[in-house]
Amino acid sequence: MILSIIMRKTDKMQFHDSSNQKNKVYDKLIRSILIIAGTFFVGLGVIGIFVPLLPTTPFLLLAAACYARSSKRFYNWLLNNKWFGNYIKNYREGKGVPLKVKILTISILWATIIISCAIVSNLLVWIILVLIAIGVTIHVLTIRTFKKEKKITDAAKRHLNVESDNAHENRMEVKGTQR
Repeated sequence: MILSIIMRKTDKMQFHDSSNQKNKVYDKLIRSILIIAGTFFVGLGVIGIFVPLLPTTPFLLLAAACYARSSKRFYNWLLNNKWFGNYIKNYREGKGVPLKVKILTISILWATIIISCAIVSNLLVWIILVLIAIGVTIHVLTIRTFKKEKKITDAAKRHLNVESDNAHENRMEVKGTQR
């Protein structure tokens, strides 16, 4: 009887250990799939920089989501990347897209659409391309425009303080003479 109890406990322990091992393998597989998917989305985002009908920011956001769930190293690399990091940070913080990027995006979009329409002679394709371009243009224009915060240098701060001090003194002089 004691032997059967011990056997049951060891069987449960072995099952529990193999279950943990299966979970570790499963977790590693999921992490690997997410890293591969994140890298794929970064690739699509890079292509989207050059191909106007392929959006950049949504793919970079998908890559960030995949990396956040699979690899801190890849996630930090993406957020701190000098080309991609700002796209994600500004979008996540609700700051928007810089005006230069909006202008460049819409310009390249319409230039590509016009060239495509010149190459293709099918009216239906023209209509589809123009409708897509109109939709993308509306989407880009509705995204908040990111404005850089101007940093005031120490010299400018001193200059502003001197001016405000002078203005304060001038007001005091005017008040003093009015009495």
